[in-house]
Amino acid sequence: MKPFTAPLMAGAFLFSLPLLFGMATPAWPGEPTSSVDPHKNMPSQPSLEQLRQAYAANPYQPVVKKNLAFGVMAYGVGLLNKRQYGEAAAQFEYAEELFPDDSQAPFLRGNAAYQLKQYDLARTELEKSRNLGGESVDLFLLLGRVFYDTEDVREAVAMWELAAQKGPDNKAVQELLAKAKRELSMDEGMGKGQSSRFILSYDAGLKSAAADGVLDALEDAYNRVGRDFGAYPESRVPVILYTGKAYHDITGSPDWSGGQYDGKIRLPVGGLTEVTPQVRSILFHEYTHVVVRELTRGNCPVWLNEGLAEIEGRREFSPPLTALQQASKGKGLLPFSTLAGSFASLQGKSVDLAYQQSYSLVSYLVTTYGWHTMKELLAALGEGLTFEAAAVRAYENVGRTFGEIVTEWRDQLPAG
Repeated sequence: MKPFTAPLMAGAFLFSLPLLFGMATPAWPGEPTSSVDPHKNMPSQPSLEQLRQAYAANPYQPVVKKNLAFGVMAYGVGLLNKRQYGEAAAQFEYAEELFPDDSQAPFLRGNAAYQLKQYDLARTELEKSRNLGGESVDLFLLLGRVFYDTEDVREAVAMWELAAQKGPDNKAVQELLAKAKRELSMDEGMGKGQSSRFILSYDAGLKSAAADGVLDALEDAYNRVGRDFGAYPESRVPVILYTGKAYHDITGSPDWSGGQYDGKIRLPVGGLTEVTPQVRSILFHEYTHVVVRELTRGNCPVWLNEGLAEIEGRREFSPPLTALQQASKGKGLLPFSTLAGSFASLQGKSVDLAYQQSYSLVSYLVTTYGWHTMKELLAALGEGLTFEAAAVRAYENVGRTFGEIVTEWRDQLPAG
């Protein structure tokens, strides 16, 4: 999220990890059972290779076949937890072939397909799991996500109501359901628009000409941000413009928030009549979050995400870095360890400083070490590496550690 700036509220970002819930590790069929560690690439006992060999020697024994199916699923769960979604999906597909009557494999394959934004496949697999008796809170939660992300809010509400019946004490379900119901109640009165890459909904109080201008600006963002990052998301991005207090009612964001990205770009635009440089800055900022999420699969420190968004937004409108200048002179900079998570809890001057400090460091990374190195960093994060490991991979070619780079950045701050 990002704070208000006159004359319009600045862009923002609210972010959630793409894995919606922890995966239950498949149990082994038959006796004796063996434990499976979902954080490793293969079951602990017996090994996956041993299960493959047993199946090759006895392909017609049902227990042997089931054991291999569950071993493959356990291996796939490890890949899923590492955000290697394509590889995980292939394992779950193989498990389905081995054990077509089990509901877990299609559920897990549907999860992997959802992370890859393969929504038709995700829906098909989740419905298959449901028909095989796999009805659970997790299944209805994820199936609702599929409908929600494909702009079928009404069906998403239906799925989350079923999830709430299965798990009435599940807080995540209750929050999603309440938010979707509020959104659904507003949706019928909203204007609609679309372009080749965006789907727009806007309050009836906003003039259609202003809405068209927003779409045009977003198309510009798609092209320019795409060139910088070398990434052009295929799925059309939902965008919702609010003119009143409904923005805070829907999002539950702090008072200083001027926008949010939670899979949909949401902006409070007040009495917007034209797309000014400030408005374009917001739109470029928000769209950058879409691209970063696509590249990193949600595995990105907030300061890095916000810094990249600020780079793109400030090319359209760039207010002075007053908070950063004051903090650098008085040694009042925020530790980046505190900026890795959401900025939502920040208050007062800390909000401006968090965004300006993030922008300054990320701008230094890009201008000093190049976009190509930044893209290497984002790609490593997208593979599921920790930030520390991703930074080592990206910056070892320039002979610097990330700590050394941060020190360089701090040293140049007093000079501007």
